[in-house]
Amino acid sequence: MDLIKRQARYYFLSFLKHDFKASITVFFVALPLCLGISLASGAPLYSGLISGIIGGIVVGLISKSHLSVSGPAAGLTAISAGAITELGSLQIFFLSVAVAGVIQLLLGVFKLGGFTHFIPSAVIKGMLAGIGIILIAKQIPLLLGYNEASFWTKELFNVITFKNAFSHVKNIYQHTSKGAIVIAVTSLALLIIWKRTLAKKVPFIPTSFLVVVFGTLLAFLFQQFIPSLALKPQQFVNLPSNLFSGIKLPDYRSIFTNTDIIKNAVVICIVATLETLLSVEAIDKIDLYNRITPQNRELIAQGTGNFLSGILGGLPITAVIVRSSANAEADARTKLSAIFHGIWLLLLVFFAASMLNMIPYCVLAVILIRTGYNLAKPKMIVAVYKLGREQFLPFIVTIVAMLFTDLLIGVGIGIAYSCYFIFKNTYKAGYTLETKKEGHINHYYFNLAINVSFINKKRIKDQLEKIPNYSVVHIEGAHSVYIDYDVSEIINEFKTKAKHKHIELHLSGIPDVETISAH
Repeated sequence: MDLIKRQARYYFLSFLKHDFKASITVFFVALPLCLGISLASGAPLYSGLISGIIGGIVVGLISKSHLSVSGPAAGLTAISAGAITELGSLQIFFLSVAVAGVIQLLLGVFKLGGFTHFIPSAVIKGMLAGIGIILIAKQIPLLLGYNEASFWTKELFNVITFKNAFSHVKNIYQHTSKGAIVIAVTSLALLIIWKRTLAKKVPFIPTSFLVVVFGTLLAFLFQQFIPSLALKPQQFVNLPSNLFSGIKLPDYRSIFTNTDIIKNAVVICIVATLETLLSVEAIDKIDLYNRITPQNRELIAQGTGNFLSGILGGLPITAVIVRSSANAEADARTKLSAIFHGIWLLLLVFFAASMLNMIPYCVLAVILIRTGYNLAKPKMIVAVYKLGREQFLPFIVTIVAMLFTDLLIGVGIGIAYSCYFIFKNTYKAGYTLETKKEGHINHYYFNLAINVSFINKKRIKDQLEKIPNYSVVHIEGAHSVYIDYDVSEIINEFKTKAKHKHIELHLSGIPDVETISAH
């Protein structure tokens, strides 16, 4: 009983001192993401908000992760959009999300969540940096108040490649907002100055909250007194007054007639699981208290969240590195921060949607740019570089692959490239060789490694072929724990060649195997 009281007191004090302001920070990060991911997925706005609320409250309560924050993820937008198109209706798509949650729940129950421990640290760091760069890049149009959808793919690309560059520079200028630029620059300046000077002296005021209030007031003043700098309606958060009036629940009968539901559920489950476990692994690395999240428990929490999100008309949920890193940067200590960010979403959606509509997107973009910078700090990149090329190259390859593909493909390419270094070093590490000369006779001493696999087969064979006639060869394998059959076969085949080349061969710990020879 005393233990429960001490834990309750710890959580209460931690909430007052750290988690309250962190939850507000995460709320301001999560809100635009919930809305933006809904739009990108081709789903109603309420879907992203439902998944954000469930990801915060339900997943937060079940999960044992102290810093990760769950909600709709950008990495699933393409999959969700494709599934909605393929399945033909939102109700069937929501059912697919619910089924994905059940599958994910079973993965956790049967303890299949530990496979991310096999992903190299350099790849996880590359994933963090890649997400940071992508996050920053996506905020640039919002900072400029650019109101077209082709900033990166059309306008800026044509400027860089000098294809009608001047006309596209003019287009960019015409579609940007002076007011948005002024608000963004001054808000960013306030954020930097506040963090460097007053943040530690006035820790009870969340920096992001202050920046949002400042940017919102500035936008209001521009509308009232400086019309030339006033923002357009589409440059503000836009929530309808009755957000949940058009909510659509799953069509449960379709599961017996539409096999595509299961197929899409499996795809959503695999991607959501991998993204969650990678995000949790990454966020554990920046936890000041070195707490490790139980991955199977996390899958149970995520599966429960996805099931509820699906049956209530929400998007797929994952642990999201953007929210989680913002949570860590805001000095969160316990999962109360994630839970309360969901509560703030719930309360504000129901009672203060009109207030949210006063927030300019350019101010939210400033907060996201700071989060992205913290994920891809130059100091961190330099630190990885100093670890050597075997850490730095997979790190860079992961980043570049993510920028040109997506998170999962990028991580896959990074892992594949890391495997190249494993293969290369394993190839070199099969044995050590010492040579001595006694009189006119060369002595070769091969000491096999603890584990000798088929990867070492070619190098051992090539080295044995180079040994000249009338030499003495010692091959020591007594200390090896494992010698692959292919290697044993090469050495046993060398016995016959050694006789023909008048080589004196001494073997120790090399198993005899039957070799195949031509007759």
